[in-house]
Formats: sequence, C-alpha cells, structure tokens
Amino acid sequence: MITAAADGSSLDNPGPAGWAWYIDDDRWGAGGWPRGTNNMGELMAVLDLLRSTAAAGHADEPLTVMCDSQYAINCCTKWIPGWKKRGWKKRDGKPVLNRDLLEQLDEQLTGRDVTFEWIKGHAGHRMNEAADQRARAAATAYRDGTPVDPGPGMGGAGQPAEPHEVVSTEQDTEPAAEPAAGQEGLFDLPETPLTEDQRLLVELTRLEKLTLSDQVRSDTGRMSALLAPDFVEHGASGRLWTRGRILASLAPLEVRPKFEVLGLMHLGPDTVLLRWRERSGTRVVLRASIWARGGEHGWQLRFHQATPVR
Repeated sequence: MITAAADGSSLDNPGPAGWAWYIDDDRWGAGGWPRGTNNMGELMAVLDLLRSTAAAGHADEPLTVMCDSQYAINCCTKWIPGWKKRGWKKRDGKPVLNRDLLEQLDEQLTGRDVTFEWIKGHAGHRMNEAADQRARAAATAYRDGTPVDPGPGMGGAGQPAEPHEVVSTEQDTEPAAEPAAGQEGLFDLPETPLTEDQRLLVELTRLEKLTLSDQVRSDTGRMSALLAPDFVEHGASGRLWTRGRILASLAPLEVRPKFEVLGLMHLGPDTVLLRWRERSGTRVVLRASIWARGGEHGWQLRFHQATPVR
C-alpha cells in the first residue's frame, strides 16, 4: 500500500499557485501555474499523484491520499458522480468549477483502490507539511519567475506530469469543517470576469504557441503575419536569427516543447513582454518574447530571447 500527502497553495487565491504530493524524500512531485486557486492546486496534486503512481506500475496497489482540503476529498468521493450525471452542473444548474481537472480525476480514479483521509492543515503532520512546503515553493517560483523544482516523481520510475496550464477566474475558500451532505456548492464563490491582463495573457500565449505549431511552421505566409518586419531572435545556441532567416529555414519542429507560462510585463502602451519556460526532455530553456501591436496584423512578435538553463 502507498500512503501519500497531497496539497495545494495559492499566494493570493487566485494568484501564483502550486501543488505537490509527497510520499517520502525520494518520491514526490510538484508543479503549478502563474495564476490559480487553492482548490485547483489541491485537485491537481491528487491528479498528478494518481498519474505518477500509475505510470510507475502501481495502479493495482491500494493508495491512501491524505489531504487537508475537504473540497478535494468531497469532489473525489462524493460529488463527481452527481455532477457527471447532470452534465457537470451543480444542483442550481450553474457550471461546476474546475471541470477540466475533475473530468481527468474521474478518469484516473476509475478502477483504482483509493482511500482519502482528512488531515488538519498546518498542525505539524510531517507528510502534510512536506507537501505544503513543496506546493508553496512552486507557487513562489511562479511568482518570482524562477525555476520550479518538479521533484523526482516516483523515484525515477515515472516522469512528472506535464504542467496543467490554466489562467483561472475562479475564486474559492477553504472550509474549516466538512460540509453537510448536499452542500457541494459551498466552496464555489461567483466567478469574476477576466481582467484586461488576463485576456492579454491568454491571447499572447495562443499566438506564441501558434509560432511553434506545425500548421504555422509549414506556412510561410502565416508565420510572416506573426513576425514583425524588424523581428530578431537571440537563439538558445547563441545564433542570431532575423525575420528573413527564420522564414527561409521554416520547418515543423522535431520535438514539440512543453510550454509553461511564467508571466507578462507591459513595456509600453502596445508592447508586452511574455515570459515562458520550454521543457523538451531534459532540456530546459527560459524564453522571453516581446509582442507589439499595430497595423493590419494586430499583435506581432518583434523580439525573442532564449536562455538555456540545462
């Protein structure tokens, strides 16, 4: 039997967020997002624990998950079946928050022997404190734009799950006690509209990913529309790339990198710096892109800098 602790952290709730699960010092995993909530972190910690143990060949082994979140426990043990039957809607007909994570949890829990145990948070429980520290460290790293330590996973037997990239508008709160039956909406406060910066982050992330897609990298016309006339790139190899050189050597990428958004910074009224991290196998590269808006093409990539980390 495997016993693990799972925890989530959000510095502003919503804000820079992290998640972590912990079995022992040789088996743990962590990750996060530039913006998320405590509840998202709690769910993702459980989800990645399920994925990691299954990838390491422990899907048939009983698993005990200790959480200090009644929300996460109730989602996994009580509420998912009812929400699923109602088309992922609550009793009042409103959409269930965190549906993307809940659907993946439902899939991962199917056929698994999983027991959930509530642990009081910040009460000195060794495993809970270890998970909490790692989740908070991940959230802090996203706040500061520093590398996130993903942990060793299941002692090297499985790779940490790909970060679940979310720009969330959800707000939530952590309950002090278990809610009464039928109160599954207790933890969901009304959703708030996206801020201007959140909408901009979503749009520029979409455009940045387009520059990596096979469709755009196979179409000179589409790529030229995304690159400003004076575009310059300082590549990870130290090579200088101009717009003309990029278009002349355009081809689909051999390996699609994992994309982690780190943050967005305004450089001027119509100029924005987008920071993100590339993971391709063991290769990690910090990337910074300057996007400028103007003219018939809207946002265009004007400058890109790649800094290898390892």
